[in-house]
Amino acid sequence: MFKKKSFILGSLAFTGLIFNTSVYPSVLKNSHKEVIDHVWQIIYKDFLDSEGNFSKSDWILLRKDLLAKKYSNSVEAYEAIRVMLSNLKDPYTRFLDPKQFNQMRIDTSGELTGIGIQIIKDDKIDALLIVTPIEGSPASEAGIKAKDKIISIDNISTKGMNIDEAVRLIRGKVGTKVKLGISRNGNKIYKSLLRQKIEIKSVKSRINNTKEGFLIGYIRIKQFNANASREMKGALMDFENKKIAGYVLDLRNNPGGLLDSSIEISRHFINDGIIVSTVSKNGLKDTKKANGSAITKKPLVVLVNEASASASEIVSGAIRDNQRGKLVGKKTYGKGLVQSMRTLIDGSGLTVTVAKYLTPNGIDINKFGITPDIEVNMNKRILSRDIGTKKDNQYKAGESELIKLIRKKNSYNTFNPMSKNLEAVFDLKYQPKVPLLNRAKNSYPAFSL
Repeated sequence: MFKKKSFILGSLAFTGLIFNTSVYPSVLKNSHKEVIDHVWQIIYKDFLDSEGNFSKSDWILLRKDLLAKKYSNSVEAYEAIRVMLSNLKDPYTRFLDPKQFNQMRIDTSGELTGIGIQIIKDDKIDALLIVTPIEGSPASEAGIKAKDKIISIDNISTKGMNIDEAVRLIRGKVGTKVKLGISRNGNKIYKSLLRQKIEIKSVKSRINNTKEGFLIGYIRIKQFNANASREMKGALMDFENKKIAGYVLDLRNNPGGLLDSSIEISRHFINDGIIVSTVSKNGLKDTKKANGSAITKKPLVVLVNEASASASEIVSGAIRDNQRGKLVGKKTYGKGLVQSMRTLIDGSGLTVTVAKYLTPNGIDINKFGITPDIEVNMNKRILSRDIGTKKDNQYKAGESELIKLIRKKNSYNTFNPMSKNLEAVFDLKYQPKVPLLNRAKNSYPAFSL
């Protein structure tokens, strides 16, 4: 069995997600074996083995074994697929039956259903872990937190329970309740959560006033779904007409989402430079760059925490490596892998890890995360309405840093608004006399690798 397996309940399960609906041909027809062979072919052709556990010769032998067996129904075939994928030791490559696959497509469209949590199964400690609750969801309102352990579901112990069984128990009809037993720092907590349709926008924004008289554009991205870039663009264009002095971009508790969405949102802030590079199993590298279409060049601070994952880390890495702004908060989750969503021949689906991504400076952050420039702890307790205000410790520190950047920007008469804001971020008068490229490369603390 592999170490971790993830599933989403009213959120985005696979960040850095790419959709691909192509169907691979199979020599097997009118058989449950055809679905098994379809999954096998996709893994053989495209799977990126980030753990070093994949052997093509063993995979070929496994195919012969699987296709020699008989499967009387789809349930048996689906179980065979799940067992087959468990050999990969990859928490993000997983099979979804037609109902689960349809839910995944709905989730990435921005419509959520459930209690609003993302969970993974960590087999090493035999625990179901919550990656993050979605703001505004029943789980978030009930105080569920990232890294909480689910110890029971409707009074049924989760010890030894696989993730599919957990999902079956947690999901249910809208309007019904599910009781979760949570372990947090050695304490047991029990929450009764109402299953419901979660109407939630990707982007939340407002203008904050500082005592210095600056107008700060506060923008929080909750998910990188299909609507996020459009919503972000609308918020930025509105703020640019209101004499905003600088921006705080809040990516805390954002589990990620679509790769294209993270690239487009990065381009809203970065006018020139690399956004992200992806590297396939064959070593092929695809680099995405800014395209000169940045909506704003004003000073920027990005808030991150332990539940900022994948697409959130792509944006954070792009901002940091391009020296476009400062990162404030806690070290990010550390998911540097890209999944492709494949439609299978019977309407089921497969999410398969097909690439790893690198930040603009060529850093692989998978499992390591990104350490912010300024580390600040979040309040032990904070109300949802106080997030992004002076009552929010991390926001308060971010706003303080942003004011410093605004003042530095205003002190330069020769500031070029079409640059990457190097002079706005760093007071070059006090930097060592070294070439600009070397100084830019080493201006930030190193990642924790």
